[in-house]
Amino acid sequence: MARARIQLPPGVEPPKALVKKPRLVKQGPIEPGLREGRGFSLGELEAVGLTPKQAMKLGLYVDKRRKSVHEWNVKALQEFLEKLRKAGVKI
Repeated sequence: MARARIQLPPGVEPPKALVKKPRLVKQGPIEPGLREGRGFSLGELEAVGLTPKQAMKLGLYVDKRRKSVHEWNVKALQEFLEKLRKAGVKI
């Protein structure tokens, strides 16, 4: 049975997870930048106080394989949750 999603207020979209691009050996020490990831890691969700089930109900993608915790993803999740609280959505 599918999980019931929480209805998001109009104008509030779930953020996308950003991860570092893989570094190619031939490019040397050049920082390749960021790309859109498959979802937020369990550590990033834990940092903002969400469980994977709660995150999926909010429409967030969860990548259970990824171990890294990026500050920019934690900040994006905190801003998203703050918008939901201001709109009166119960989490």
